[in-house]
Amino acid sequence: MDMGDLTAYTDDQVARINEKMPFGASAIKGIFFSIWPYRLVRILLAVIFLWSGIAKLIDSKSFAVIIQAYGLIPESWVMPAAVFLPALEIIAALGLLMDIEGSLAVVLGLLILFMAILGYGIWMGLDVDCGCFGPEDPEAKAYHGLRPALYRDMAMMAGVLYLYFWRFSRSFMPVRLRVLFKTN
Repeated sequence: MDMGDLTAYTDDQVARINEKMPFGASAIKGIFFSIWPYRLVRILLAVIFLWSGIAKLIDSKSFAVIIQAYGLIPESWVMPAAVFLPALEIIAALGLLMDIEGSLAVVLGLLILFMAILGYGIWMGLDVDCGCFGPEDPEAKAYHGLRPALYRDMAMMAGVLYLYFWRFSRSFMPVRLRVLFKTN
């Protein structure tokens, strides 16, 4: 299956789009709707989630302490959550790297969850590490606040929304998982 066939405009389609746009707008639209910004944003988000998930999974006990500091879940759920969330981040990141259907939705769900938790922490005035990149997060040592993490998550949310908008405007469908395992 050649992905280039699914993601490229023909020269005639580009020419028709450019004829209808004012000077300069076609260049901006050409860049914005090009496959390269889509791939760049998708890969950047995947790398961030992969790095974050691996860092937390390596030291899940320390990540469990960070989760417990928020006081949102019962103590018996802390360790399973400290393993499950990073594993889900890694799976979603790998799916996003391969542009597999559903992986962007998982990333969106994780970002909504993380933003809600960070918002709760800010609202409660908690002075805790965000836990975003595991216990050895250099950002946490430098800033030690939840607001920068919330702003970073908002920027990543903008990236997710761009990917959805790009897919919708191009009528692009990511790869279905069963296509990867097709034996024919």
